[in-house]
Amino acid sequence: MNSEESRIGVIGSGSWATALVKILTDNGNRIIWWIRNPEKALFIRTNHHNPDYLSSVEIHTENVDPTCNIQYALDNCTTIVLAVPSAYIHQALAGATLPVNRIYISAIKGIEPHSEQVMAGYLNQQHGIPMENIGIVTGPCHAEEVAAEKLSFLTVSANNNEVAQSFANKLQTRYIQTRCNNDLIGSEYAAVMKNIYAIGAGIAHGLGYGDNYLALYVSAAIREMDEFLNALSPDHRDVKEAAYLGDLLVTCYSQFSRNRTFGTMLGKGYSVRSAQLEMNMVAEGYFAAKLIHNKCLEHAINAPIATAIYRIIYEGAIAAKQFKDLNQDHLG
Repeated sequence: MNSEESRIGVIGSGSWATALVKILTDNGNRIIWWIRNPEKALFIRTNHHNPDYLSSVEIHTENVDPTCNIQYALDNCTTIVLAVPSAYIHQALAGATLPVNRIYISAIKGIEPHSEQVMAGYLNQQHGIPMENIGIVTGPCHAEEVAAEKLSFLTVSANNNEVAQSFANKLQTRYIQTRCNNDLIGSEYAAVMKNIYAIGAGIAHGLGYGDNYLALYVSAAIREMDEFLNALSPDHRDVKEAAYLGDLLVTCYSQFSRNRTFGTMLGKGYSVRSAQLEMNMVAEGYFAAKLIHNKCLEHAINAPIATAIYRIIYEGAIAAKQFKDLNQDHLG
């Protein structure tokens, strides 16, 4: 470690990574920002904004060091924030050595598809990072509202309370309020599941269901999430808190939700492949649906909403029929 050891590394250059760079620098933190494309890193250094995502956000390069050398970021920061879409995290870290004595914060609300693991498990089992050095940051929070400095709330979860509180302090700004909990497993799986339910909310919208139905659907989804989390990791969590219900609500209702957009296209009759190509963005719930389905089978968990969405995505089930069956047997 060198004299810049207090810096925070941000891995990724999409909208959420850009929003996190803004939040962290607005709170006075110094950043090494890993950006895969060298031309993009140079553009940000020269022009002080991300040309592809949240381009209105000014990047204060006196506090931000853009780099295309991921090892440089990993070696010269005490805290590493992972903000790459889950589908690409394995590729991003390929060939890199992750120092095990750093703090790793996952801002990835999905699974690593090759290993079918949530991020904490992936970091621990694939890269040897101790669980006590891992935390996650969850919403409810959309990058677009961060860019506009609209008041938002973030939850930092970690098994180690000091890890959670330390990173929460780094995020606290005029427009960002933070909470902490020690439910690492529950918070991470909730962040994964809410993307599946948001796909379902979009499907319902695409099929022509309205707001009244969506309220019923979300209330059933949070009950299903609660049952799943208790079966997987019994705890005294309160799913009415922001990290669970709040994140579910914003992802199911917001115009910025990629997963809801993906679901809406499926509900309107797009094939999965066509919807993915047209979006040109990652809907994390696509990979999550398979993981949660397998976990339900492994632990004998009854999750009819998540199962219906899995069948629509992976088995080609007819969306209208799946939702008709849900309405008759499981909602309400």
